[in-house]
Amino acid sequence: MFEGGCSCGAVRYRLKREPMFTHCCHCLDCQKETGSAFAINALTEADEVELLTGKPVAYSMQTTSGRPHDIFRCAKCGVALWSDYGRRGYLLFLRVATLDEPHAIEPDVHIYTRSKVPWVGLPGDVPVVAEYYDMNQLWPRTSIERRKAASDKAKNAG
Repeated sequence: MFEGGCSCGAVRYRLKREPMFTHCCHCLDCQKETGSAFAINALTEADEVELLTGKPVAYSMQTTSGRPHDIFRCAKCGVALWSDYGRRGYLLFLRVATLDEPHAIEPDVHIYTRSKVPWVGLPGDVPVVAEYYDMNQLWPRTSIERRKAASDKAKNAG
């Protein structure tokens, strides 16, 4: 459905299905990792991301929550392509800016806005939360079912 990759072209991937949900994260970790005001992450099942060329390298990052956070980067140019928060293995947070059409996916929610850069304005038609949110209140039912199916599949495989 969508294709993307790193800056140098060594890693190319295909997102085979629309994401389950998309965050615009304003936390200080995302600001530091991107060198920008926020990161836009499309949550999707790991098996919905098909590598076309190359292989990203995982870098383990410290977080304020203490949960593991692996950022998968191109080994050549270092661009962050996606993350695995909590080392779930079945769920990826794909960096929307690495898509060939990065504006094709819009955020469904703005999270961790307590640390939002003050000069960034937010749209009035997208939910805004100071920290995180209750998935059952914001996610479409089909996305909740997809996430549960991916989690169940991972548990049964292990």
